[in-house]
Amino acid sequence: MANTKQTPKLSLRLSAAADFVRQGALVSDVGTDHAYLPIALCLNGRIERAVASDVHEGPIARAEENVRAYGLSDRIDTLLADGLSGIEAYAPTDILILGMGGELITQILSRAPWTKKEGLRLILQPMTHPEALRRFLWENGYRIEAETLVLEDKIYQILCASYTGGREDFTDLELLVGKENLRRRDELTLALCARWHKVFLTRAEGKRSVGENAAEDERILSELEDYMYDRS
Repeated sequence: MANTKQTPKLSLRLSAAADFVRQGALVSDVGTDHAYLPIALCLNGRIERAVASDVHEGPIARAEENVRAYGLSDRIDTLLADGLSGIEAYAPTDILILGMGGELITQILSRAPWTKKEGLRLILQPMTHPEALRRFLWENGYRIEAETLVLEDKIYQILCASYTGGREDFTDLELLVGKENLRRRDELTLALCARWHKVFLTRAEGKRSVGENAAEDERILSELEDYMYDRS
């Protein structure tokens, strides 16, 4: 059936992630929900094919319905899968894992050692604990090639990474905010630093009020302040 529907309108967060997808890619969209992202990527000519997966049956049913409605059943496969289980068979070139906690994304990648493949691109958007995700990537041979920040209801961090086999050193600030974002030093980067400053200030004050050691939080606060106030 020919598609007569308008291309799905993506949020700023999803649009920013889509910008990291390479032309002609075969995409894996993990946790696809409605499959709007792979649908939009197909319709705008960015990708050749996609597999849209989710661990829950409800989202897969919605994804299948939308893929059929847009006439893309020959280009987008849907798969009920836990993380990246079974995805290797589709030989994706670009993998999208968006809207999950950083620790969950880390678990998904740790269970898929086949992602340690030269030329495979990972596009990741952690909702929480970006520091856990970056630590895992840098300690396990992945290089973060690019990063961006997007402001919608909050500041979202989006990472683009691939496997090189090399380990990278990092600071607490780089784990929280990202090396590329820090180099850019734009308004959103400073706003994100201010947000983290508030988090660690509250945490340090809470620990001190009950007699706990707040040295780690104070060290991170100092690192944040040095960057925010350009005390280099």
